[in-house]
Amino acid sequence: MRTRRAAVVSALAAMSMLAVGACGATAEKKGTGNSDEPVTGLRIMVPNTPGGGYDTTARTAAKVMEDTKIASGVQVFNLPGAGGTVGLQRTVNEKGNGKLAMQMGLGVVGASYASKSKATLSDTTPIAKLMEEAGAIVVPKNSPYKTIDDLVTAWKKNPKGIAVGGGSSPGGPDHLLPMQLAKAVGIEPKEVNYIGYDGGGELLPAILGNKIAFGASGFGEFLDQIEAGQVRVLAVTSEKPVQALKDAPTLKSSGIDLVFTNWRGIVAPPGISDADKKVWVDSLTAMHDSKEWKAELTKHGWTDAFTAGDEFATYLTEQDKAVADILTELGLA
Repeated sequence: MRTRRAAVVSALAAMSMLAVGACGATAEKKGTGNSDEPVTGLRIMVPNTPGGGYDTTARTAAKVMEDTKIASGVQVFNLPGAGGTVGLQRTVNEKGNGKLAMQMGLGVVGASYASKSKATLSDTTPIAKLMEEAGAIVVPKNSPYKTIDDLVTAWKKNPKGIAVGGGSSPGGPDHLLPMQLAKAVGIEPKEVNYIGYDGGGELLPAILGNKIAFGASGFGEFLDQIEAGQVRVLAVTSEKPVQALKDAPTLKSSGIDLVFTNWRGIVAPPGISDADKKVWVDSLTAMHDSKEWKAELTKHGWTDAFTAGDEFATYLTEQDKAVADILTELGLA
């Protein structure tokens, strides 16, 4: 495993009341050759609060599937709790339910270990990885820290006195990022004063309200506030500068040897039929191939990193091991 690097919007429409068969969705996706009708009956669970990265990704995916007539009546709903593991447990409990899928990502991988969840991602049916997103170190507009160097200098002097917030519980990407950043600049990770929030929807008010000194999360969750001048980005965690944040330096260009990338994907309950799995994979693949999705990737500053089916299953297994190793090092797994 590479050191210091981890490859780490209300419901859009009411769910269609058309009858569904016992196996789940009523039709193959539009354009597969099996039916000219959109898929109906699909539901996507978001395992944290509205307004965060998972929520934005799920609702964006649902909207694109609706707009392109790949699917109709896609329902997105939130079931927050325990860093996403409440939703994970619900997904595992819905064995055989081919109409349901859960929006997830690196955060759920970590939370499953940190919270000692009985339900694990190995119990689910991997569907697709949708995108990757660089992290960002952000401060409120009135912060005394004007550069990442300013922040690091103060942080090293008083690690416990400078609170960092993230939109995930221990083990999630927003927790792993500041821990790895601390290690990269010579701070003992166990000295970090990390405050976890349940998603970006709760993290943002903490940043704007000066309840924390800085935030560490996916930059896409703050784009509106960045553009409005309410939040400033001190650095991004990608290998190269982010197009949506042209003035923000990377950590590497600032002399900090760290690259960190978050990702998000979709899993379904265990035991779903091959036909239902194909509906999900084909629908998300068609969504990914659409110009509408490409436009959303650009809008949100997301990196296209789509993989589906068995390829995503392999990736998920690799990520699971990598996160377990990191959390073990931090004494959290």
